[in-house]
Amino acid sequence: MSSISSPARRWGEHGFSLLDILMVVALIGVVSGIAVPVTSGALSGQKFRNDTEAISHLVGLAKMRASAGSTRARVRANLSDQTFLLERWDRTTDAWVVEGGVTPLSQGVTFSFGAVASAPPNTQTTIAFSPACRAGTTATSAAIGGTSCIVFNSRGLPVDGGGAPFGGHALYVTNASAVSATTVTATPRIRRWSTSALALTAQWREEQ
Repeated sequence: MSSISSPARRWGEHGFSLLDILMVVALIGVVSGIAVPVTSGALSGQKFRNDTEAISHLVGLAKMRASAGSTRARVRANLSDQTFLLERWDRTTDAWVVEGGVTPLSQGVTFSFGAVASAPPNTQTTIAFSPACRAGTTATSAAIGGTSCIVFNSRGLPVDGGGAPFGGHALYVTNASAVSATTVTATPRIRRWSTSALALTAQWREEQ
């Protein structure tokens, strides 16, 4: 007795048509077009946060290095080549010594506060980077162009390049959509902040 194939069975035997395959490929293309920008933006934001946290943690480490070693320590930001590092003053050689190597900022992240016109609350009178690093430890030591330094003395207190008390330290980084600041006041308190780089008025939020 011969069997009669149902329409559903006959359709299954023929498989997918070219039109079916093209529709699936088009759908994959649409979904990919949506997902890639979202993923790219998330990765960019994560790299930015990693950089800001690394700078803040390094400032805290510099404070500990200074007080533990009874010397000076500083975080040096090289504004020209977008790198930062920890340096300790070696009393034996009378020179700054790099500790831990040089860290570059992520691609798309730069030392800048962009168009933001006001500093985080109760940190600086006017928004600005910390003073330039100095080759030595006195006020007459040569300033190093294209740099900015947060310096701590042997008691772990913030000072300028010449050793005078200074409570207006700040390092700023941006990725064009946000601005982050690491500040050190005279207390001395190290704080990390963020605000939109696109807002007309800065709305600084302290990060934990």
